[in-house]
Amino acid sequence: MALFRRRNRETQPIRKPVSIEDGERLFTDFYHHLLTSSWPALILQIFIVFIGANLIFALAYYLDGGIENARPGYFSDDFFFSVETIATIGYGKLSPVTIGSQLIMSLEALCGLINFALITGLIFAKFSRPTARVRFSRIAVISKRDGIPSLMFRMANVRSSQIVDAQIHLAFSRDERTREGEYVRRFYDLDLVRYRNAIFAYSWTAIHQIQPGSPFYGATSEEFLKAEANLTVSLTGFDEVFSQTVYARYTYKAIDIIWGARLADIIDERAPIAERFDFSKFDQYEAADQPLWSQESA
Repeated sequence: MALFRRRNRETQPIRKPVSIEDGERLFTDFYHHLLTSSWPALILQIFIVFIGANLIFALAYYLDGGIENARPGYFSDDFFFSVETIATIGYGKLSPVTIGSQLIMSLEALCGLINFALITGLIFAKFSRPTARVRFSRIAVISKRDGIPSLMFRMANVRSSQIVDAQIHLAFSRDERTREGEYVRRFYDLDLVRYRNAIFAYSWTAIHQIQPGSPFYGATSEEFLKAEANLTVSLTGFDEVFSQTVYARYTYKAIDIIWGARLADIIDERAPIAERFDFSKFDQYEAADQPLWSQESA
């Protein structure tokens, strides 16, 4: 039975990214930026903010000159007093003696409480956010599968825990022109031979059969490169350890799609099930017959 493409009703005109001059602001969603930063980047940003805040308060103490036992002209004493204050350490040797320094100390203590509360919440949210560790093959291939031209790529569950009721959605997009000549980015939902996996434990090969009605049917790699085509894979499922829904996403550009190739075999049928998969060949592929329709279209 032929699989037909479903065209997304909404098409998006191609336009340039919105710049800061067009109204976009650098820190419109700073929390989202921090939450999605890598751990090294997040720690570095926290460190920079911590040092910067202490430098500002230390300068205020230095100009006021109201810190008892601070050596005159030694900015380092005021800086480390600021560190003790914002971290609520308070060793006791240095203390504010003037009204100005006491007001600065009070403001810094308040800022320290707020900042540490925010940082604690941010780190907890980052730690507790469930994610799926799914490995996608670096390339997708087009060749025959069971005698039918097919687009294929594979995924592997990196964790030892299973993802229950895993589902994938495959979206294809490319630049096109409407009948009126309008330049748009058009999206297609691609049908899969199997889009749901009851228990995703090891490896899963996704297959889209290329038949009349598919945007791949009769196309060539050169056409996709010119149209800046790409495939976006979205995977969702229920992680048995987190007891929450997890997700993963990967994008294949046109250059990542190998025409006339098949994925290298990673299964050793003679080995026990737990040792059957050879993931060293996960991203490898082998030459295969190119589908006739693509040869005729070339």
